[in-house]
Amino acid sequence: MEELLARVTARTGLDAATAQTAVGHILAFLQKEGPESEVNQLLAALPGSDSLIAESNAGESGGGLMGMLGGMMGGGGVMALGQKLMAAGVPMGQMQPLGQELFAFGREKVGEDAMGPIIGSIPGLNQFV
Repeated sequence: MEELLARVTARTGLDAATAQTAVGHILAFLQKEGPESEVNQLLAALPGSDSLIAESNAGESGGGLMGMLGGMMGGGGVMALGQKLMAAGVPMGQMQPLGQELFAFGREKVGEDAMGPIIGSIPGLNQFV
């Protein structure tokens, strides 16, 4: 996990705490929205991912207006994730580099056979990878 966080901070310029929170939000989102088998492969290849997800889920709140709008549109999907990332301190312009780095790292760890179905199964996610 430290290698992933170092790569994310180097690529995005985010501080370590923000990068850690952001990665936790993304992994929690993948766990909720992605295909279980492939996401479990990814999480198993990222030691420490469980604690990041737990921290991310512990910080969940109602979501404010964007959470309500996302709920009306079927759970929010990538839009709700973007709102969480912005609330965590990730500027809009750093979301794509963040996603690209995380998914590149995932491909290195578990390969395209696992990452492809994750990306393909979540509407809108491909714009961030």
